[in-house]
Amino acid sequence: MGSNGSAWKPRGRYLAREAGWLAGVSGDKIGQWARRGYIRSSWSDISPRIYSFQDVAEAIVVHELLDRRARHEDIRRAIQNLRTKYGDWPLSAADLWTTSMNVTGAKAGRESIVLKEGGLPLDISRGTGGQQFIEPTLGDLVRIQGLLHRGGWAILLVPDVESIEVNPDRLSGRPTIRGTRISAERVADLARNRDGLRVLRTDYGLHKRQIDDAVRWMDAVQELEAAA
Repeated sequence: MGSNGSAWKPRGRYLAREAGWLAGVSGDKIGQWARRGYIRSSWSDISPRIYSFQDVAEAIVVHELLDRRARHEDIRRAIQNLRTKYGDWPLSAADLWTTSMNVTGAKAGRESIVLKEGGLPLDISRGTGGQQFIEPTLGDLVRIQGLLHRGGWAILLVPDVESIEVNPDRLSGRPTIRGTRISAERVADLARNRDGLRVLRTDYGLHKRQIDDAVRWMDAVQELEAAA
């Protein structure tokens, strides 16, 4: 999935709610994951926690793993097992896949977290000494890899939206209209009334597709927030 995360410096700045908008969870959930060690709050670990772009990328992977029925304790073990090699943001730096465990009973249907290294799949969701190579029918995590730059988890709800961009070096990493410094949230807000639409078209120079994409993206964000 990428190079060693320890070589990166934090980029972008997000409060918990803003991080949650991009990761598809509530701000409370982001804070909970940080307190429990699933993600970092790289800029500040005291209230209010301040998260980086890389922290949000980790949160997206955690969200995906939980959706695949990986257990919380398995995610924690995977992070511990990956930290030395992959640094501060191991989940988004390592080449991670998941595979269904061939078990019955209470553990049936749970996913094992797998590191593909040297072409061999290694189960990293077990405790120390419990790692093992397994025969995979694997589902990779690649599909989450473009989500953050395109607008975060909400893009899964509106996959044809193309005008949203998240650049950690632009507007502190807030979602913008692609190629501009115009806040997507601001565009969606102004688009709710006629005067605002006029401002967007004449003063900001935005076209209909850009405005519509911002509105649809914000609607998806709010839908996810309400369901969290």
